Amino acid sequence: MFNRMKEDINMILELDPAAKSKFEVFFTYSGLHAVWMHLIAHKLYKRKFATLSRIISQVSRFITGIEIHPGAQIGRRLFIDHGMGVVIGETCRIGNNVTIYQGVTLGGTGKEETKRHPDLDDNVLVAAGAKVLGNIRIGENSKIGANSVVLINVPKDSTVVGIPGRIVKQAGEKIKGARDLNVTDLPDPILEMIIGLEDEIKDFRKEVRDEVKDGSHI
Repeated sequence: MFNRMKEDINMILELDPAAKSKFEVFFTYSGLHAVWMHLIAHKLYKRKFATLSRIISQVSRFITGIEIHPGAQIGRRLFIDHGMGVVIGETCRIGNNVTIYQGVTLGGTGKEETKRHPDLDDNVLVAAGAKVLGNIRIGENSKIGANSVVLINVPKDSTVVGIPGRIVKQAGEKIKGARDLNVTDLPDPILEMIIGLEDEIKDFRKEVRDEVKDGSHI
């Protein structure tokens, strides 16, 4: 356990430029606290102490804002960055060197009975707010974009974005027909609605002017 804790602290110092010291990481990183408490809960869960393991899980959730079911299987060097609102389901399997950001849900769809939650292979990154749902597998080295909703298996070395999630890159190559993910050029639905109303008003004014010219209003 102490070797695991030391490994996790060194991982944070390597990955997070905001981390200044081992002391700071040990006392202030809630993602680490959630993982460490989960390791205890998971051992109890495997030994059939289901209620006690759930109690530890709920205490961890109260302290960290991160909910990890004690049945979930977690690999080494899991980095839950910020972490508030992260939910990891009972039958999840997470590989090594995985990064998860705040607001991520690794959950079920309600249609599965036994294996209900996703598997994340090694080196997967799941960005803020993403939902990965159901008995699916996210291949190694893949990236899930922020706020995406993923319901399908994802091959390794892929990038997934959107609702529902679509594979836009694989092995560094853009998928033919996939939309380019340009966050500086995303549509603004409110602006589009205002422009549409302006166009309708212009058309209405033109119709009124034409009727006045033709005398058809008399």
